Amino acid sequence: MGIFSRISEIVNSNINAMLDKAENPEKMVKLMINEMEDTLIEIKSSAAEVVAERIRVERAARKQRAKSNEWESKVELALSKGREDLAREAVEQKLEYEESANSLEAKQAELEALVSQYQSDVVRLEEKLDSAKRRQRVLIASHKSAMNKKRVEEQIYQVNTSGAFARFDHYEQKIDRFNAQAEVLQVSNESLEKKFQDLENENIVEKELERIKARKAGNSNPELDDK
Repeated sequence: MGIFSRISEIVNSNINAMLDKAENPEKMVKLMINEMEDTLIEIKSSAAEVVAERIRVERAARKQRAKSNEWESKVELALSKGREDLAREAVEQKLEYEESANSLEAKQAELEALVSQYQSDVVRLEEKLDSAKRRQRVLIASHKSAMNKKRVEEQIYQVNTSGAFARFDHYEQKIDRFNAQAEVLQVSNESLEKKFQDLENENIVEKELERIKARKAGNSNPELDDK
């Protein structure tokens, strides 16, 4: 593809529409910018060569035109001296230089038009490049914002999850401590109650023992019964 065809394709392209359809817009806009920058370098290099050629042709055209004018002066001199034969030869030389000058000046005009086209293309391509770079900055900012949002969301999720589990563990440990303390108190209370129960049982046993002893003693002493 020629350079002017590439320029036309780039300039006439709809960057936003292309990026909206792209699977990876950020990567695509980077490739587009690289292509534009390469094309811009190529255009400027070609334009510089054309400008140099135009200057060379312009200089040559001036020389040929000066030679043509010089031979025209010689024609006039020969005629003034009555040397029409020399004047005729001078005219032939004049016409040769004039034809060469005309050809070079036509070439110069073509080169000037080409330089103008290059300059116009450079301006349009630079505008397109600026537009692509602006879109690239927007995409990069959007991507960075999305990544930051994702990172924050992940951090929030991790904090919430870890915090929730930490609280659950804390509550579970606290409940376990309460249960353990309750069990200790229950065992302690049961032990205390058992001691009192044992004392009560011991009193009952002692009373029963004393009653039996007293009854037995009464049975073995009839005098006490008569009284």
